[in-house]
Formats: sequence, C-alpha cells, structure tokens
Amino acid sequence: ARRGVSRRGGGEERAPPVRNSREPTGAAAAMASDGGDAPVAMQAQRASAPLPQPGRVKNKAPAAVQITAEQIVREASAQQEATYRAPAQKITDQAELDDYRMEQRKHFEDNVRRERWKLVTWMKYAKWEAQQGDYRRARSVWERALEVDHRHPPLWINYAEMEMRAHAINHARNVWDRAVTVLPRIDQLWYKYVHMEEMLENVPAARAVFERWMRWEPDEQAWRAYINMELRYKEYDNARNIYEQMCAVIPSTKTFVSFAKFETKFGTRDAARGVYEHAVQTLAEEEHAEREELFLRFADFEERCKEYERCRAIYRLALELLPKSESKTLYDRYTSFEKQRGDRKGIESVVVAKRRQQYEAAVAASPTNYDAWFDYVRLEEGAEEESITFDDFVARVRETYERAVANVPPAQEKRYWRRYMYLWINYALFEELVVDDIGRAREVYAAALKLVPHRAFTFGKLWILAAKLELRALDLGAFRRTMGRAIGLAPKRKVFKAYIDIEMQLGQVDRCRTLFGKRLEWAPGDCGAWTDFAELEASLGEAERARAIFELAVDQPVLDAPEAVWKAYIDFEIAEGEYVRTRALYERLLSKTQHVKVWLSYALFEMNVPLPSEEAEGGLAAHQGVSADDVRTVAQSERVAAARRVFRRAEEGFKKSAAGAAEGEAATTNEERVALLEAWLDAERAWGELGDAASIEGKMPRRVKRKRQLYTEAGDKAGFEEYYDYVFPDEGGAAGGLKILEAAYRWKRKRAELEERKAAGTSEEGGNPAGAAGDAGALPPPALDGGEGSALPPPALDDGDGGALPPPDL
Repeated sequence: ARRGVSRRGGGEERAPPVRNSREPTGAAAAMASDGGDAPVAMQAQRASAPLPQPGRVKNKAPAAVQITAEQIVREASAQQEATYRAPAQKITDQAELDDYRMEQRKHFEDNVRRERWKLVTWMKYAKWEAQQGDYRRARSVWERALEVDHRHPPLWINYAEMEMRAHAINHARNVWDRAVTVLPRIDQLWYKYVHMEEMLENVPAARAVFERWMRWEPDEQAWRAYINMELRYKEYDNARNIYEQMCAVIPSTKTFVSFAKFETKFGTRDAARGVYEHAVQTLAEEEHAEREELFLRFADFEERCKEYERCRAIYRLALELLPKSESKTLYDRYTSFEKQRGDRKGIESVVVAKRRQQYEAAVAASPTNYDAWFDYVRLEEGAEEESITFDDFVARVRETYERAVANVPPAQEKRYWRRYMYLWINYALFEELVVDDIGRAREVYAAALKLVPHRAFTFGKLWILAAKLELRALDLGAFRRTMGRAIGLAPKRKVFKAYIDIEMQLGQVDRCRTLFGKRLEWAPGDCGAWTDFAELEASLGEAERARAIFELAVDQPVLDAPEAVWKAYIDFEIAEGEYVRTRALYERLLSKTQHVKVWLSYALFEMNVPLPSEEAEGGLAAHQGVSADDVRTVAQSERVAAARRVFRRAEEGFKKSAAGAAEGEAATTNEERVALLEAWLDAERAWGELGDAASIEGKMPRRVKRKRQLYTEAGDKAGFEEYYDYVFPDEGGAAGGLKILEAAYRWKRKRAELEERKAAGTSEEGGNPAGAAGDAGALPPPALDGGEGSALPPPALDDGDGGALPPPDL
C-alpha cells in the first residue's frame, strides 16, 4: 500500500487507506455481523448497496519502497497450499499382488466400459498388462482395442513395439503385416516394419517389404530409403533399377538429377548423360516448374566433362523451349558461360537472346505496342548468323511478323493504324528483298489491303508499294489494275500523282491526260492538279492547251489555294514571253484582290520585263548611231516609270481602302501600305540615279500607339485595348489631335528656354527677378493650325462636371 500527501491551497488531503484484501466487505461483512441467520436481509442489502468507488490518489509520486513483480509471484507461490500425494504402496506377498492386479483390472475395465472410444485408456491398459508380464492378456486388450478403431496408427505401432520388446518376432511381424495391409498409405508403419527386418539382418525380407511398399507408389522419400538400403549393402544394380522405377513413377527434376549423380558416382559419364537426355525428353515439353533447374544441371554436367559444345547446345535448346519468364537464371548462366568459354559470336548470340527476352516481355505486357514489335522484328532480322540454316532464320522472322500483324488496332481511326501498316510494309519488303519471294510479298500486300477499312480511311503508300511490286515483277497489267483499283476504291492525291508519274516515265501521255481528268473530276478545287496538268501540257509544247487549262482553273468557284494557280499562270506567260498577257493577268488578279503581294509582284515584273526595243533583232547593235549605254539607260528609265506607276496605283488604292474601312480593317490596310512603301523605297534606292528615294521617305508614316473599345459577344463594352497604327504625312484631318500635342510640346520647350535665359540674366546682373520676369512677359499660348491656316485657341478640357479645366502643365 502507498500513502501520499498533497498540499493544495494551504490544506492537506490524505488518500483513503487501502483495505486489506482478507477483510470481509459488503455482503460478507453483513453476514458475519448477523451470524449467518439473515440471508434474505443480506441479499436485499447487497442489491441496494452501491458499488464501491475506487479511491482517488492525490499523490502520484512513486513510493519510497518499490515492489517488483518477482516479489509478488514469490509471495503468491509461498502462500499456496501443498498438493495431495497418494502414499506409496509396497507389495510384500503374492496375495497382495493378486489383489492389486484385480483392483487395477477392475479399474481399467470400468474405464474402457465407460469410455470405449477413448483409445488412450486401451493403450494404458495393454501396456500395464505387458508390464505385469501377462502378454496373453495384453494381446487380448490390443485386439479388443483394434476392434474399436483399427485405423488408428499409434495403436498398431504400440502393439508391434510391445511384441518386439517381448522378443516375439513372429508376433511382431504378423502385427506389422496386418498394419500395412489395413493402412498402406501410412509411411510410418512401413518404415517401422523395414527397420525391424533390417535390425534382424533379414535383408531379403526387408527388400520384400520395400517391393510390396513400392507397388503403392509412395513419395520420393520412401524410394530414397529403399535406394539407401541397397547402397548400404552395395547392391548398385538393384539401386539403379530402383532409380529407374522412381523416375518413371515420379518424373521430376530432383529425381532425374539424383539418378544422374548416382550414375556419375557409381557408373559412367555416358550413363549419366543418358539419364539427363531421358529427363529432357520427358520433362521439356511439359509445364513443369523445375525445367530450368534441369537444364542448368545438365549444362553444368557437360561443362564439368569439358564438353563445351554440348553445353552450348543445351543452353540454346533450353532458351528455345522455356518461356522467357522462367529462364532468367538460365540467361545469366549462359552469358557467364559464353564469356568464359565462347567467342565473340557466342557472346553476341547471348546478347540477342537476352534482348529477345526483353522484347517478349514488352509485347506480352502491351500487344499493341508497335514500337516494341518493330524493335523485336529488327532484332530477328539482324540475327541471321545465330540461326543454323537460312530457312530457320526466315521461319523465325516470319513467325515474328505474323505475331505482330495479328494485333489489329482496336479502333477504326487512322492515327491508330499508321504504325501498324508499317509492319505489313516491312513484312512485304522482307519477303521481296531478303527472301526473294515475290509471290509471298504479293500475298502480304493483298492481306494488308484487305484488312484496311477503305470506307473509313485508306493508305495511299500501301497501294503504291503494292503496285510498284507488280511493276518490278515486270507485270504492267497488274500494276495498272492495282492503281485503278486504288483510284476506284479509295482515291487519294498521292495515288494519282504516283500513277501519273509512272505513266509519264513510260511515255503514255494520253493515259496521263485521262488520269488528270479523273483527278480533276474527283477534286475540282485541287490547285495542285490544275498546275500539274498545265505544266504537263507546257512541257509537251502545247501552250494553248496549257493556257486553256489555266483559264479553267482560275474560273473555278472554289480552290484550295487560288494564289498558287494565278502564280503558276503568270509564270507560264512570262516563260512564254507573253508580257501583254501577263499584264492582263495581273489586272484581272487585281480586280479580284488588292493584296500587297500582288502589287509587289506586279511592280517587280515591270522592273524586269524586257522592252520591245531590247527584243528587236540584233538587240542593242541594231540601233545605228546610238550607243549601247544610251539604249540601256532609256530602257531602264521606261521600266522605272512603269514600276512607279504600279507603286502609285497601289498606294492610292490602299489610301482609299483605309479611308472607307472600319477601325480594325484600316489598321491592316495601313500595315500593307507601309510594306508597299518600304518595298518602293528599296526599289528607288536600288535604281540609283534614276531613283527618287527622298520623295518616298517623305511618304513614310510614323508609328503611334492607340486605344480602341472592345465589346463582348452580347454587345456590351469590355474595356479598351492598345494597338499600333501608322500616321501618314498626308492625313491632315486625321492627325489634328497629334498636331495639338506637338504644338504643346513646342510651347513647353520655348517656355523652358525662356526660363533658363531669365535665370542666367539674374545671376549675372543681380537684378530683380520679378522685374526681369515682368520685362520678359508671359509666353503666349501657341497658335495651333486647324488645317485651314486659322489659329485655334487652346483646347478646353472637360473635368467631367461640365466645367472647363485650365490648360495642362506640359
């Protein structure tokens, strides 16, 4: 018990004393006080009495004397009362012995009669009879017990051991024989039986027991016990026969390896090799978890025998037969073997095998990972030296390709099929270039074209390669049939172009024209088709046909790139020397669009076009009495004048467009005008003496930053945005606000200069600053020109309430 004192607020509180556990409490105390005469009152008091509350410990500090758990246990054990022990009995004569035996037999008989199913009681009864030396009664008890439960192995074991201790060998043998007959799957009975016969040195009887046992096909341990017995007596032939029976009954890696070790130790290497070969034939094709261990043991055996080629062949056979998930250790051992015993070719084969394992794992994890399939196929195509024959190499590559193309993309979307189609293409190229089998390559292309859903999408490259294969096979008809099928089933620009190129190379112009007609019927808005058709006719010298084609092209209502057609048409006329037609084309194009690039191209044409005087017969020498320089100068002046006319027209057009356009369109037009002026300025500078760069520089605008109102889709105001615009010198009305600002800047500079002069005069003469200021007078506000030469008053700024604000302090 522990008592503590806690001081709080100047007072003391003592913990309640701990009650002795031996003192009566509650109902017991009440009974003791009443003398045990009032049980009813005691029960009522017990029901009404509240449960005792544990005392609160105020002081939780450790006690001065600590009690350990060991002291508590010792005290408890010391207080325990001594257990009762029966007194020892001493038997002095036969009569007492008979009475004792009678009493014990009666006790055992009563027990087995009450608990007949309790075999422990029967065994105690039988053992007691055996201790008394009455084996007849003991055997009777054992037999009675076996009638209760003959499937209890300890009952047979104890029965037979009793007979063995009594040296009743025949009785014991009969018991063991009955036991293994009733319970043949209990290995302990067989082991005990064999052990007894071997202790009696009756080896034939022990062998007979083993043979009888082996007919039940027990586990491996029983077979090994039989083999060990034969080895103890050096009966190696019998042991070999037992090994053969065991391997037939239990075909496992462990049994075959044990048999091989036995042959290595007691037989020959050829016999051990035969055991391993039989094991490979038996287990290699089965799904067995220890196949890798078998091949490793076989390879180690051949390596110990210094048969390195055999060892290498075993490793390769194992790598071919076993799945990659079961051969990681095998790959490591093979790599180590090749590094120690092999050459460069062997090491490379190991690396190839290891990479093959990695690719197998990758494609097994994701069958539609076509990048992994590409790497795998590339590996197999580069491993030709690893294969024994070329046919084996081709078979392996074909198998890989077939496995790869069997993984069709799950969705009919072209982006999923692009990588997949290249597997088919590579497959066909392998058959054509490596195997040189045109027929099989044709079959590959046919299978690929049959697999593609042409109504949803198609692959022009696949059609072209399939057709060109027929062309390389010197079958022009098959080529045209394939291309015609492609155009009829899934026309594409690439297919048309390839077909036309091949026919053009063959000199079939009429076919090319027909194909161009089909292409334009399929896509009349394809500018590339029109230009290619016209270029074909121009290359054949058919200028009128080419011109007619161009005219049809520019008259089309919808074109995907009309500027390309116009450019090709203009280039064609320039190449033909039809400069008048070229100018007419430029005028027609400018009637459709006023783009700055068209104007610049027109001006460039005028700058470089030959004049009629230069095209006359004899050239410059035809002008008698005029020097070549003068003729060249006159021609250049005419070209400059024509180009200037184009530039002026373009500038006037942009000026009118900007004047009548909205705010955003005007900014775009101004940018095009600036680009035009920059090109014009460069041209004037390039013309040298004939140029007038100063006048163009006066036309160059100034770049300013402006703001414009933004609106939402609903039409509400959404703030302002800043943008850059150009202010041209000839835009007087539009730059009125800027002129006011410039005048304000000039007025501020003059005022600052006046104040500086005034300050300098004051410091030199020492005069009155106020007087000096009064003599100088105030600087009047600047007179601003409003565009008509009239002076404008300073602008009045509104403060927002309708009142005018004073001029700003600039």
